[in-house]
Amino acid sequence: MSHRNAPLSPLGRLRLAQAVVDEGWSLRRAAERFQVSVPTVARWAARYRERHPGRDPLEAMADRPSRPRRCPAATPRPLVRKIVHLRAKRGWGPARIAHRLGMHPSTVHRVLRREGMPRLADVDLATRRALRRQVVRYERDRPGELLHVDVKKLGRIPDGGGHRARGRFLGARNSRLTTTLRRSGHPVIGYGYVHTAIDDHSRLAYSEVLADEQAATAAAWWRRAVAWFADHGVTVEQVLTDNGSCYRSQAWATACADLAVRHKRTRAYRPQTNGKVERFHRTMLAEWAYVRVYTSERARVTALRRWLHLYNHHRTHTALSGHPPASRVTNLSGQNI
Repeated sequence: MSHRNAPLSPLGRLRLAQAVVDEGWSLRRAAERFQVSVPTVARWAARYRERHPGRDPLEAMADRPSRPRRCPAATPRPLVRKIVHLRAKRGWGPARIAHRLGMHPSTVHRVLRREGMPRLADVDLATRRALRRQVVRYERDRPGELLHVDVKKLGRIPDGGGHRARGRFLGARNSRLTTTLRRSGHPVIGYGYVHTAIDDHSRLAYSEVLADEQAATAAAWWRRAVAWFADHGVTVEQVLTDNGSCYRSQAWATACADLAVRHKRTRAYRPQTNGKVERFHRTMLAEWAYVRVYTSERARVTALRRWLHLYNHHRTHTALSGHPPASRVTNLSGQNI
């Protein structure tokens, strides 16, 4: 199959070859008409002439495999069968098989992969049969039983648009006009911090773009998030966060105690434990933050509320069998349509 940027599909190659062979076009004229090089025209015209008379000419224009027809240095088939036999019957690894047959372990490893032999870790030692490994997915039984919380940092957009919208020159000018000064006196646009909470069972999500990720800011946002979930029929029982300083603060602990929410933290350097909110942030960046060119930070922040409504009430979710998150929350489906 031709690659996505190929100027000619198999049908286009056939038309090119027929123009040269059947209609008598010159190679240069055909190259200019089909916008390819002269050697390319010559190659497909020769392929058209060499085709078998009874064969479909369109098949002759298809890409041929790059694998050589002959490989004199290939491992002989009797030796390949010995390698497969030792792996299947005795459960030996590449190093032991190579020592037994006088080969290099890397060669044995490539043969085993080419023959589709499973890894020893995926084979039952007693029966020598391949194990069916299933991806373990966990999910809480009811909405609010566990919420995943995290923060995503995004660079702010200068007023009038950055370089993506206005180009390098005007984007840099807008950045200078929008910057604020640090204590050191250096100008900086800064970042927006997207605080997100997503329900483990329903995937219902709540996000706000705030100025920082300090303890007081995170605690105040958490109170608003719990109230938002309560308005949507979800009583929050437990929250899972990483080990960020704002989540280890006294302000966060006080907010959780006041709201009667148990707080759990992930193990250090294990972001996959909080994978649901990490995956939500990836979806959010692709479908909200970078889906179009915004001309200001205010425009992007304003678009977040509309996208969250789309995500919660209308967007299909693969983990929910194609249903939106609102379908899993009691008495919420059908509201805000």
